[in-house]
Amino acid sequence: MKISNTSPVTERYSAFALRGPYGVNRIASFAVFCALVLMLAMTSGATSQVRGPQSVADLAEKLQDAVVNISTTQTVKGTQGIPLPKVPKGSPFEDFFEDFFNGQRRPNRPRRVNSLGSGFVIDSSGLIVTNNHVIDGADEIFVNFNDNTKLKVEKIIGTDSKTDIALLQVKSDKPLKALNFGDSTKMRTGDWVMAIGNPFGLGGTVTLGIISAKKRDINSGPYDEFIQTDAAINRGNSGGPLFNMEGEVIGLNTAIISPTGGSIGIGFAVPSNTATHVIDQLRRFGETRRGLLGVRIQSVTDSIAESLSMTKPTGALVANVTTDSPAESAGIKVGDVILSFDGKEVENMRILPKLVARTAIGKTVDVVILRNDEKKTLQVTIGRMKESPKTASAKKEEAEPEKTSLLGLSLAAMTDELRTKFKIAKTVEGVVITEVNPDSDAAQKNIAAGQVIVEVQGSKVKTPDEVKTQVAEKKKSGKKSVLLLIADGKGELRFVAVPVES
Repeated sequence: MKISNTSPVTERYSAFALRGPYGVNRIASFAVFCALVLMLAMTSGATSQVRGPQSVADLAEKLQDAVVNISTTQTVKGTQGIPLPKVPKGSPFEDFFEDFFNGQRRPNRPRRVNSLGSGFVIDSSGLIVTNNHVIDGADEIFVNFNDNTKLKVEKIIGTDSKTDIALLQVKSDKPLKALNFGDSTKMRTGDWVMAIGNPFGLGGTVTLGIISAKKRDINSGPYDEFIQTDAAINRGNSGGPLFNMEGEVIGLNTAIISPTGGSIGIGFAVPSNTATHVIDQLRRFGETRRGLLGVRIQSVTDSIAESLSMTKPTGALVANVTTDSPAESAGIKVGDVILSFDGKEVENMRILPKLVARTAIGKTVDVVILRNDEKKTLQVTIGRMKESPKTASAKKEEAEPEKTSLLGLSLAAMTDELRTKFKIAKTVEGVVITEVNPDSDAAQKNIAAGQVIVEVQGSKVKTPDEVKTQVAEKKKSGKKSVLLLIADGKGELRFVAVPVES
């Protein structure tokens, strides 16, 4: 007997079934074999598959009472409505536009604008943390708790726009449930995290995800080192906590990247180790008090590293030193590369501002620099950051009106005429770049006419011949590029490495 419409394998085992006990035994053996293979596959999959927490219900229930929704009101000026289009006087459309658009106009009256965000309690006395942008400019701020209690913020203790953190105070008849901070430095990429917040005004909402990356710089401020997470964070989650699986706050949800305005799995949180330092200062002083070194720095690129005989691009290159600053007092100079600060390696430029900002004012620290191919250790006593520090300037000296072409640049000695033509500040001294070859390496590195070469390979220059001599020496020594310190008309400095073959 043959069974149609089957595969050869099915036909074969159908035949076994018609051959009595022997065929039955073969079928039973095959069934046992298949069951064993299936069990092994399931076991292997279970051991290799990454599984998340079975449930975070107990954890979320324990934490929700300390997470709050924040609502603000702000009075803003009204608008004049739709402007009247310009039409020729006497046009047949003049009366039509007058009647239509006057009906659309609204008086310029102040109006109330509401916004929503999140926050969390850090002290049972009523201290609440949120984002600065959540409450910035608000006339009134209200805090809504999980049990529907609503309290008005009595005082904004302090804010910090650089890290987008605000500390608020409310008064409650009973002690509030508070959260504890964890150590964000112990978190690793791939660790599970949980967010609780107020997305789109929906109230306490729990989302779960992992840490996607650490120390992200999204160009939102000088101290960016965000935790990136794929836990759903939307508008209204700003200021809410990001938890580890122990229920500790390891981040302050702050920003998202989204073309639609909703979560696409790319959210950012201020690490707790950054937030706690700022919060402590706001709590003690009502403001942040950051350390000051007194330098302007830039990245060490591959070409700059080669010009300085460095084996790899590392550290922070000093492009300017502030007058009467701790750096100037300690002997730090333009062109130095800061390799280490207070015992911590400066792997790249971004790290140094964070290290300095967190250093106690008045503390003396060791700063390791690279200068003229030699490492030196300088002792710097950290000052307090000011809003608008004055920058150091060179003394003015007269120079001869020389001209030359080099590195794709037309160069001339500084004159009053060139200062006027290119609007160069009186404090800026050096060799003026009058023209730039558009096909040169210099042009590709944004060197432009009107900028000034202040130094070549760490040596100050006043004439085109001095530039030419320095470049020739570097070329003779086998260097592939020469390091120029360039100033714009206002005196802002930057280093640029230009190939000597240009």
